[in-house]
Amino acid sequence: MSKIKIGMIGTGNIAQTHIRAYLKNPDVELYALCDIDPDRLKKTAERYGIPPERTFTDKDEMLKLAEIDAVSVCTWNSQHAPCTIAALKAGKHVLCEKPMATNARDAKAMADAAKESGKLLMIGFVRRFGNDCRVVKDYLDAGYFGNLYYSKATYLRRNGNPGGWFGDKSRSGGGPLIDLGVHVIDLVRYLMGNPQPVSVYGVTYQKLFDRPGVHKASAYRASSATEKDICDVEDLASALVRFDNGATLAIEAAFSLNIKTDEGTIQLFGDKAGAKLDPELEIFTDMNGYMNNLSFAQKTSLSFDGLFENEINHYVACIKGEETCIAPAQDGVTLMTILDSIYESARTGHEVVVQKL
Repeated sequence: MSKIKIGMIGTGNIAQTHIRAYLKNPDVELYALCDIDPDRLKKTAERYGIPPERTFTDKDEMLKLAEIDAVSVCTWNSQHAPCTIAALKAGKHVLCEKPMATNARDAKAMADAAKESGKLLMIGFVRRFGNDCRVVKDYLDAGYFGNLYYSKATYLRRNGNPGGWFGDKSRSGGGPLIDLGVHVIDLVRYLMGNPQPVSVYGVTYQKLFDRPGVHKASAYRASSATEKDICDVEDLASALVRFDNGATLAIEAAFSLNIKTDEGTIQLFGDKAGAKLDPELEIFTDMNGYMNNLSFAQKTSLSFDGLFENEINHYVACIKGEETCIAPAQDGVTLMTILDSIYESARTGHEVVVQKL
């Protein structure tokens, strides 16, 4: 078949990772770009050799190009749903960055649009494509851990609010929970076999915001960041999520927190063995009457080298009918019901029963 022609909606930081991955895939052609920022659009088009007639500031104009087969949606969160639905209705396959939307209702509308169009809607749960995930899943699938009944995940930054749209709730939908927590909540749920959430208890705090007045610049900086950015999102979120199989997940996510160093740890606890990604993988069990810690000779910590390439290659293979999507729309909808419920629990101060959509 001829090369799959790709259109990009959004050309900011995360879009660059998609673009570089597409360029490495011999079965695709980076064909058209769309961004509401004309200067950024022009620079990106020049960098990758996209002619001006295939650059757009209006997504609907780009989607009129019949030759485009598929798109990546890499906008700020509040535009994920309208851009994705428009692309699906235009007959394009879609890879939408995480989080799927800013709420479960919009996520469900996206999934419905995909079903109606008959096109693929894949969600950018990139941690599912990591080398660390692959190794852990190999052990899980072999029954090595037994029944996973408890897990803990932290994604904490000392000074990590990216600014720009990330701190503006009207565009982001929230702070570190929806931006960082989404990664580890999804990864844990995926490793546990995608159980359905039944209830959550959550809290959020707005104490440090984006650390105004602190001279040390954040290592995390959005391409849209300015000195006049809004910051009205939480800076810390914590929650306990209960699943229908009896398992529980404890989650913490922060943009700004008074800790020594940034943390990113996942712990899994089974009745035969446990594991910790910190970021190197270790497995803990007992054999022959002794406690044992299993380490690995090969690299098992998360590597970003090839991470997005793995995701993009899978997307392309799914479009071609060669593979079955491992990050389908329904998983994104379920994840959004968890996030909605955590925010609602934090607002009310009570446990929330998760509504299945």
